[in-house]
Parts: sequence; C-alpha cells; structure tokens
Amino acid sequence: MTNARRSTGAGALPVTPRRRPKDRKAQILTAAAEAFSERGYHAVGIDDIAATLGISGPALYRHFPTKYALFVHTVMRLSGTLLAATDLDDSPDPRDKLDAVMTAVIDTTIDNRRTGGLYRWEGRYLLPGDRITLRQSVTILNGRVRAPLMQLRPELSEADASTIAAAAISVVASITAHRSVLSAKQIESLLLSTARKVLATDLPEGVDAPPPGKAEIAHNSKRETLLHEAILLFYRHGYHSVSIEDIGAAAGINASSVYRHFASKADLLAAAFGRASDRLTVALDEALAQSKTPEEAIETLVYLYVELSFEQSELMAVYFAEIGNLPAEQRSSLRNVQRLNIEKWAHLVCEARPDVPAVQARFLVHAALGLVFDMGRLVHFDLAPGPAGRVRRLMLTTLLG
Repeated sequence: MTNARRSTGAGALPVTPRRRPKDRKAQILTAAAEAFSERGYHAVGIDDIAATLGISGPALYRHFPTKYALFVHTVMRLSGTLLAATDLDDSPDPRDKLDAVMTAVIDTTIDNRRTGGLYRWEGRYLLPGDRITLRQSVTILNGRVRAPLMQLRPELSEADASTIAAAAISVVASITAHRSVLSAKQIESLLLSTARKVLATDLPEGVDAPPPGKAEIAHNSKRETLLHEAILLFYRHGYHSVSIEDIGAAAGINASSVYRHFASKADLLAAAFGRASDRLTVALDEALAQSKTPEEAIETLVYLYVELSFEQSELMAVYFAEIGNLPAEQRSSLRNVQRLNIEKWAHLVCEARPDVPAVQARFLVHAALGLVFDMGRLVHFDLAPGPAGRVRRLMLTTLLG
C-alpha cells in the first residue's frame, strides 16, 4: 500500500487503529510464568517476555511497572488459581470431599503444567511480605486437604495429617518439573490413585536401619571446598548476587586462584550440579549391584537418596532455582544424565510392579524424587531417624503403592 493510499485526503483508505487485546495482561502473565518456570527469575528479562508476545518492553511496562511486580503477579496468580479451584462446598462424606479437593488440585495443575511449579522453586526471590502471603496460600491449600483427611483418619494428629496432605499435594505438583507425556485423563487417574495411597500412609515412629555398604562422602580438596562454599553462597544470596571474589573469600583464597579450578562462575555451578548428579548415579549403580530384588534395590535407593539430598539440601534448592543460569549445552548435558537415572529408577518400578507401564513409572519416580525436596523443607532436612524415616516411607508409598 502506497503512502498516498494511507493519507487522509479524498479517496484514501481509512486507517484502522491498532488495538491492544483485551486479555493482554493475562497473556503477559502466562508468558512470564512460562519463562520464569523454564529459565528462572534472573535469567529472564522484560524484553524476553515482550518478544514472546510480539510487543515492546515499554508496552509491557504499561501493565507492570517492574520485572519484580510481574514476577509477584505470576506467582500469586498460580497459587490463587489453586485456591479458587479448591474452594468447594462441604460434602457430608469426607471421602467424597477429599477426592473432590484432590481432583481439583490435579486438574488445575494439569491445566497449568508449564507454569505450575513456579511457586515451588522461585518463591525464594520474593520479598519477605510477599513470601508470607504465598506461605499463607499454601497453608490454606494444605488445610483443605487436611480437614477431610482427619475426618477419615481421626487417629492422626494435626501435624501428621498436615505432613501427609503436603505429600499428596507434592505428588501432584511433580508433573510441573518434567515433560513425560500422558493424556490429561491418564495423568488425572494416575495422580489421584497415587495421592489416595499417600493419604492412607501410616507414618513410622521408629528408626529405619541403614542399608549395608553405606559410603561416606569427603570434602578434602580445594576444588571441593570451592564447590561447597559456592553452593552455600548461591543458596543464601542467589546466583546473580554472588561474585567469584565472594566465593574465593569464603574458601580462603583470592579470585585469581578460583580461576585455576573453574573457568567461570557458570562453570562452577555446572560442576556442583554435575558432582551431585555423579554421586546419585554411583548410589544408583551400587544399589543395583547389591540388591537381589527390585523391591530391595528401591528401598536401598530411597534410603541413599534421602540421605544424599538432606546432606546437600542447599544444593537441591540451588539446583531448582538456578539451573536456568547454566549455559544451554551444560544444562542439556546435565538433564541427559538425569533422564538416564530416571529411566533406571523407572525400570525398577516396572519390575516391582509389572502392572505399571514404563511411562507411568517415570511419573511415579518424578513424584517420589520431588517429594524429597518438598517434604525435606517441611522437616528442615533433618536426617534424624524420625523425620527422614517419614520421608522415606512416603517415597516408598509413591513408588511401590
């Protein structure tokens, strides 16, 4: 179309003003939630989100004045959606009420699978007041599961019922951390069945004995010290707020000496994740070699996984919050190793439960592994026999039913 035809003179075509979509704000929130979930808060810029929608950064700022304001809206929107979905009328039958609440949690999580895990991993970047608000939402959701559960199981204390309710919610939330494929109906059926078993779990009170051949892990080299101190700093302050100088100072060396061991801060982060992954791989291989049955192998793995995860709780938190800061190649390599380990776990589950297809076994493994971090936070990663034993029991229930 020529400039003349765009003019306002006689015979010119009328110019139709471009209008913003009525749901632009909702589009921005969805795009932001997906970006933050995939790459993490710090790795995503306003321009990245705007480009996804085909708009400019200034256009996005008309709706949200800062990236943090957008981030808060995405996190609170997700938790608010769960609360709205579970705000159900009371049912005279607590079993029906419990099923209805869990089904609402499951269906809402399926609908928001690409973004639903945001509140789990990125909440550490919220300011204190917003973090309190998020925790209040989580507490309300837990209470909606806990109330009918306690009616069904009056022998439970409120604390135990809260623990079991949190575990059932964690099982559902696990689908936001992986991309294994099942139809929505199949996911709903599998998660509801697994959640019911978790909700029926009897939590142990006694001591769970360690498996034979438990190995101790030492940190006796400068490289190991750097990895250890870096993870603690990333955990406390966030990856982007920590410098190489900070890491060197914590390890008792200057910044130039850090570069003798690691080419960059990202390389150090990748090495820490790789080291943790290697240890889990070794634990998996040892369990397979030492065990006579798949059930025995799973029990040994569960023991070792909880122990390693609780001992490296800061690393687990950093992994979920900061993996988006790894260069794409290193991130892809790490996830390939993790997929191989998931496949080994899933193979054991299929051997122990021949009625469970391989793809469903992968869902159960992801649920069990995610449960360790979610429940670990609740018990402050306490490796004492009581708290750790309860987490192991919930893992075994998830994997073996």
